[in-house]
Amino acid sequence: QVQLVESGGGLVQPGGSLRLSCAASGSIFSINDMGWYRQAPGKQRELVAVITSGGSTNYADSVKGRFTISRDSAKNTVYLQMNSLKPEDTAVYYCNADLLKSWRSSSRGVYWGQGTQVTVSS
Repeated sequence: QVQLVESGGGLVQPGGSLRLSCAASGSIFSINDMGWYRQAPGKQRELVAVITSGGSTNYADSVKGRFTISRDSAKNTVYLQMNSLKPEDTAVYYCNADLLKSWRSSSRGVYWGQGTQVTVSS
């Protein structure tokens, strides 16, 4: 099986910073894209940032210039550095990974972590 475990969430004041981590483990052959999503109360889950296996990145307009996604492929881990946090960044943050469990293309799947709460408030 495959597990994604997030860490690093918490309570922070506006203007502060947090760094989220997400480690993938289990039966993993290779990982393609890894990403971060968030879901605020009463809202749909939305993409925050994604990083490809080659290191290309894409960000939601609302976080460009403030958040940075990175990955350590050797550790199957993706990070989200969040700076200049705003109250509207408050949400549960989820990581996901598009990966192969074996060399067979049929083993491809998208897996999600359990989520970590980020609260930005004074």
